[in-house]
Amino acid sequence: MGLNLNDKKAVVEEVSAKVASAQTIVVAEYRGIQVAHLTKLRATARAQGVYLRVLKNTLARRSVEGTQFAALADSMTGPLIYSISDDAVAAAKVINDFAKTNDKLVVKAGNYAGKALDVAGVTALASIPSREVLIAQLLGVMQAPVSGFARVLAAVAAQKGEGAAAPAADAAPAAEATEA
Repeated sequence: MGLNLNDKKAVVEEVSAKVASAQTIVVAEYRGIQVAHLTKLRATARAQGVYLRVLKNTLARRSVEGTQFAALADSMTGPLIYSISDDAVAAAKVINDFAKTNDKLVVKAGNYAGKALDVAGVTALASIPSREVLIAQLLGVMQAPVSGFARVLAAVAAQKGEGAAAPAADAAPAAEATEA
């Protein structure tokens, strides 16, 4: 059963709200995928903070009209699933990772910050590490000189500690020898 006019308006409004705050949209054809696999894809997307939805293409076109993603409307043909995210790489990563394990999900196009992406562009975007990984790498690089300096200080302190402990240890056997 189709949607009535009020339902269609509600869907367009909901998707438009997601698109307004999004950085990335990835569109993929899902023809022939089993329901269990789509359920797993939805669960993965939800865990990554990605809005994933199967939409009528006309409703999706109306949702992106007048936004930075309007160029994506040309790619909206066939049975499509729309992946929308506020994170720059999450939408591409979720779809691309799932497409690696399921050959029936075919990436059609994408759009990142107003720039149209082809299949290779979506794959390249998906290969970028997530924001959390990049922050962790940056902190590791920033912390390396400080931790190296701390290790050098600890080694110097240990070396001086051994030097001071060695004469005291030598004095103890000498004291025992004189007592005997």
